[in-house]
Amino acid sequence: MAIDMKSIIAEAARVLLFEKKVKKLTVKDIVKECNITRQTFYYHFEDIPDLLRWILEKDTRKTIEECLEQEEGEERLHYLITVALSMRPYIERSMQTNYGEEVEWLIKDFVYKFFEQAMEKREMYRHLNPAERKWILKYHCCALIGILHEWTKADSDNMDEIVHIIYLILQGEVRPFE
Repeated sequence: MAIDMKSIIAEAARVLLFEKKVKKLTVKDIVKECNITRQTFYYHFEDIPDLLRWILEKDTRKTIEECLEQEEGEERLHYLITVALSMRPYIERSMQTNYGEEVEWLIKDFVYKFFEQAMEKREMYRHLNPAERKWILKYHCCALIGILHEWTKADSDNMDEIVHIIYLILQGEVRPFE
């Protein structure tokens, strides 16, 4: 059976971030944690942001596939929010490291790709030109990230209602400026 060294390195980074609670994640610490050489790390990843990107992209593909398997749009949104909330401790911990800016960019990219693929698969906003679709995607991306950032226990208690309202907004059925 082949060894998945990228996954081993990613697991070492996870252990360092969550179990050992390091704030300054370094290649030196990662290679020590998984008992490999620096050369092995650099064979698989350019640097730590590349490692973080790989972890998020791997999870992104899986999440998007599973999310888009949901029958209805509101179910897909509920699934996405549930996954995002389950990842929240990881994201918050990653933001506290010396790679916080990179993690923030990766998260925005993840959410943008999710909306982009959902839009393409469901043929949404076909009547708009590419620039308009791009800005709608950016708007939805920033709105969802902001909502998740401010999410509370009370919001979790009312998740179904909140997801329904957000879904109506995404569908253009709630128009706050009219």
